[in-house]
Amino acid sequence: MKKKVNVVIMGATGAVGTDMLKLLKERDFPVGQLKLIADPKEAGQKINFLGTDYVVEPPSPDCFKGSQITLMAVDVPVSLQYSPEAVKCGSIVVDNSSAYRLDPKVPLVVPEVNEEDIWTHQGIIANPNCATIIPMVALGPLHKYANIRRLVASTYQSAAGGGFAGIKELKDQCLQVINGEPVTKNVFLQQIAFNVFPHIDKFQDNDYTYEEMKMVNESRKILHCPELRVNCTSVRVPTISSIFESITIETERELTPQKAREILANAPGIKLTDDPANSIYPMPVDVYNQGLIFVGRIRRDISADNSLSLCVCGDQVRKGAALNAVQIAEILASRL
Repeated sequence: MKKKVNVVIMGATGAVGTDMLKLLKERDFPVGQLKLIADPKEAGQKINFLGTDYVVEPPSPDCFKGSQITLMAVDVPVSLQYSPEAVKCGSIVVDNSSAYRLDPKVPLVVPEVNEEDIWTHQGIIANPNCATIIPMVALGPLHKYANIRRLVASTYQSAAGGGFAGIKELKDQCLQVINGEPVTKNVFLQQIAFNVFPHIDKFQDNDYTYEEMKMVNESRKILHCPELRVNCTSVRVPTISSIFESITIETERELTPQKAREILANAPGIKLTDDPANSIYPMPVDVYNQGLIFVGRIRRDISADNSLSLCVCGDQVRKGAALNAVQIAEILASRL
């Protein structure tokens, strides 16, 4: 029988927090005491978990007392305020925000790729950005075999990147366009319905967005490859959920498409969907609400030597956030 573990979910009423709770149930996580924390405006709500109604509590330094693992599904300012408080109470924090991802004292973990980094933690473990997690599950085993030297990524990210409000805005705008009504914009800077635009998060001084630079910096840290050359373009697309990415890698060792398929067919967290002759390849409609990363369109990059192109697709809320955090928690729980 698994030893019970006391868990806090902070941000329990949001899209990621809600999925974290679902996954604890689906994966039979050994939950002992459970506390659900959210914005004070949402305190008092009741959420059922395994037949018990839990009352959502407002955040406070005392809410972490007695907890062993805290799953943070909140924005950066809240995480910066409360993650240290959780650590003071003896809880290990798995943080889904970007607050600690590039802190050299905080491991940045995709369990299928660098699980061993978990044990270097000093109380906080960071979840990478969703658009980084999804390709890393596939690129980790390829890097281990062939040593990736350069990575070029184009990410096509759904309205779910704006949370529940982003999905609603897409649906509302679709109806507005169809009905010939003025389009209202509240979540996204540009119209999301029937449109794509290369602008996710704020532009930086180098003309890349913060979202694009996450891929640059986080990939280097996860793969332990600080000299990795990375270029990324992030595009918002009018799909409800999931992230699709077109990836090209240059490797030190020759990596043929056949060898890449062989490696990925046996890699954890991967579903090989690579039969384009029969119209089988990764697509957002196929990956919704499940944790595998679909990989396909594996082919030589005909523009360079030792270069390979492929496509990856995954659910950004499930594997790109909640599942990755719960997997880390499972590994931690195995030693508590």
